[in-house]
Amino acid sequence: METKEVNTGMPRQGLWLDPRTKLYLLAIFSIVMIDGKTEGISFWLKPALAVIPFLLLLSGRKRKAAFAYLVMFAASWGINLLLVPHLGSVAMMIVSLLAQLGTRWFPSAMMGYYLFSTTKVSEFVLAMEKMHLPQAFIIPFSVMFRFFPTVREEAASIGNAMKMRGITGRGVLKNPTAMLEYRLVPLLMSVVTIGNDLSAAALTRGLGKEGKRTSVCNIGFRLWDYLFMILVTLVLALFLALS
Repeated sequence: METKEVNTGMPRQGLWLDPRTKLYLLAIFSIVMIDGKTEGISFWLKPALAVIPFLLLLSGRKRKAAFAYLVMFAASWGINLLLVPHLGSVAMMIVSLLAQLGTRWFPSAMMGYYLFSTTKVSEFVLAMEKMHLPQAFIIPFSVMFRFFPTVREEAASIGNAMKMRGITGRGVLKNPTAMLEYRLVPLLMSVVTIGNDLSAAALTRGLGKEGKRTSVCNIGFRLWDYLFMILVTLVLALFLALS
């Protein structure tokens, strides 16, 4: 299926990466960072690779998330290197588990956050179509892109309603069942409705239509895309060859 692009002529601010580049970066992070080694070549490659989400989040104007991620990774990396080898068996298991979450899972999670927070649904759909993926794959993922932000907005609305009822802070401690009744149950009910509504909206916009489609966005590989892909590919090659 071919897709016609319509260039809006609006300049993008900051460092813009193609959605396919972001997916490639996420895949490389999932391969390299999931390994628990901190010695040898991993001692140098993993911190260097972990800096990439920090820079990308800064470029995407996610400063709070960027610095929170940097502090979390640096603390977890330091604990793994300096503290864990000197702890007792039980204490080492608990501290090591928490530190491993910060070094092995958190960088990939932040790359996923960067992908979701800086990519428009139209850009993602066009990127998937350029990769010649089937509609059975594109439609669920396009729904997922809008699902999490919508659920977050719904949770915030439910939280505001709870504050009006006084079910927050100390009120939750006095009546914990109210937390389940007034927050969790409505949120679960809303999740089902949101999923159905977003699926219907995706189909209404013509995502399931066969033939040529137009897109108001314009994507493509640029210099930064090639530089980042070459960089992480070299990191992966070194990791596989020397680890």
